[in-house]
Amino acid sequence: MEGLAIRASRPSIFCSLPGFGSDSQRRPPSEGFLRLPASSNAVDDSKLVMNSASFHPISAVNVSAQASLTADFPISETKEKFKGEEKAENIVWHESSICRCDRQQLLQQKGCVIWITGLSGSGKSTVACALSKALFERGKLSYTLDGDNVRHGLNRDLTFKAEDRTENIRRIGEVAKLFADVGVICIASLISPYRRDRDACRSLLPEGDFVEVFMDVPLHVCESRDPKGLYKLARAGKIKGFTGIDDPYEAPLNCEVVLKHTGDDHSCSPRQMAENIISYLQNKGYLES
Repeated sequence: MEGLAIRASRPSIFCSLPGFGSDSQRRPPSEGFLRLPASSNAVDDSKLVMNSASFHPISAVNVSAQASLTADFPISETKEKFKGEEKAENIVWHESSICRCDRQQLLQQKGCVIWITGLSGSGKSTVACALSKALFERGKLSYTLDGDNVRHGLNRDLTFKAEDRTENIRRIGEVAKLFADVGVICIASLISPYRRDRDACRSLLPEGDFVEVFMDVPLHVCESRDPKGLYKLARAGKIKGFTGIDDPYEAPLNCEVVLKHTGDDHSCSPRQMAENIISYLQNKGYLES
């Protein structure tokens, strides 16, 4: 019985099995193929059952060590490279019949990205949660992309090396852009220590739709809080490249909102800081369609 034949040096996969087309149309040439005979039980009148245990290679002719196996359909032309991998070039953006303004009208708000940056322990996640709650109470839809949370899924393959931190920010920036395009107020809360990476995310959005919020909290205050015990580990040399200790934090130069630590319990409360951000959004018209 004739089984599966795989050509090893050209971008096609051919299959020749009884009952599937004529042999003259489906039979591949013998050179450069592995012939794998199927067992007599591989095909019956009602269904096709393929079991890898029933396939055994019996000959290989002219198979290149660098041969690749691909499906028999056009392969994308590639030119650009990203992180050492080729990037597809011949792709086309498909426009939707529903535009951003339609979605914003539906939600009665304007999509934007609130990018909260600052040292570990500066209160970014706490303020992000307070902001999300305050917006919810006003009937506004938001979603928070927390730096730690995203590393549990989308960015679980990334380390804390400089190049991976840049990729971490890039991915979050692209996701935040999608949320804003939907009309959602996206709150991104992460250290994002380098200006160039934050500026790259800003460049993804229309002018004004990236709102950079700087948690201006001194290092000694953040270190005294140390909610995760990370500063202690960094000081002991158990964590390398920790922002603020042996890796720099580049404070924003022209951010939209600065939440400065003053030591005052009221002005520095998460709720009050969230209200400061909301005041900015109201003044810029983001809380209306």
